[in-house]
Amino acid sequence: MNNYPHPLGPARRRGPFRAGERVQLTDVKGKKYTVTLMHGGYFQSQRGSFKHDDLIGKDEGTVFDADGHQLMALRPLMSDYVLSMPRGAAVIYPKDSAQIVAMADIFPGAKVVEAGVGSGALTLSLLAAIGPEGHLTSVERREEFAEIAIANVESWYGPQMPAWDVLIGSVSDHLEETTGVDAVLLDMLAPWENIEPAAHALRPGGVILAYVATTTQMSRFVETLRESQCFTEPEASETLQRTWHLNGLAVRPDHRMVAHTGFLIVARRIAPGSQPLEKKMRPAPGAHNEAPEWSAEDFEERTISEKKLRKVRRDVARRADIEASGTAEAGPAQAAMDEKITAEGAAKAEANLHAIRARRVARKAQRDE
Repeated sequence: MNNYPHPLGPARRRGPFRAGERVQLTDVKGKKYTVTLMHGGYFQSQRGSFKHDDLIGKDEGTVFDADGHQLMALRPLMSDYVLSMPRGAAVIYPKDSAQIVAMADIFPGAKVVEAGVGSGALTLSLLAAIGPEGHLTSVERREEFAEIAIANVESWYGPQMPAWDVLIGSVSDHLEETTGVDAVLLDMLAPWENIEPAAHALRPGGVILAYVATTTQMSRFVETLRESQCFTEPEASETLQRTWHLNGLAVRPDHRMVAHTGFLIVARRIAPGSQPLEKKMRPAPGAHNEAPEWSAEDFEERTISEKKLRKVRRDVARRADIEASGTAEAGPAQAAMDEKITAEGAAKAEANLHAIRARRVARKAQRDE
């Protein structure tokens, strides 16, 4: 940390621009560009070009001339960073992250478990909400996703962050060994599979929240919550974000909007030994028929190609070197990442070779019989 080139804490977001940090450029058309400043770097676009050294040392909010075009430079907000950072898995949009922080009551000092760290978008908001006295545990099945998320979070906060642990594996295993949790957040394909472990980990009054994409997942999660007899009546919602066109008296909604991204389902842990209130309502005919068998293919889980993951991992390593040195020169982070990816490729090729040989031996044995 002593060799870290940028300020820590609140000072990180203040003061003149520094080499190795991000700036968000806005042109007269409103288009935004996110750039990492480097000594000797150069920015070029149809709306202006300039040398990075001309902007380093300038105050945030500077409007300057770039080859005859006007550009404005600001540090990106967290919502801007989330939409522009390298990603392996899909990110949770800022509109949903804000709702999750509010609906799950993520307070300073909270103890939170997050399942499915993805690219770290929600993690950024959770760490800001729990503060230095809180603790966040993020559990991710895929090591590559966790690697990208850690790089994204550390790039935003620097080395001085609230307490945060990232675990690789099954969230149910962690929840079964944990107690006194204030909130369990499930961003995963089948969150209903972790309701019982979440009930064990949550304190009385704690919040369970699931983020799912389809109505089928939402229905399955809600009914499993009810069957568990451990939670209050669940509530479900979605958030739609519509911007507006503002020009004098010409004020109207924009033609495009960020509409459905996911559903949020929230419930609270009741005290052990108590029974949830029974909702007095007449069910619709056929509403509680037996649910069909579930399979992952039913929900069309988005797959990430290995090539894309390797590219994103190299991108975050390159960004780490730029932030540390303020130049475009390759550094230790890129070298370490290239070595790791090469070793993984060699191990995978060796495993494939063994599998091919095993199949040949099996076919030969069949022929001999």
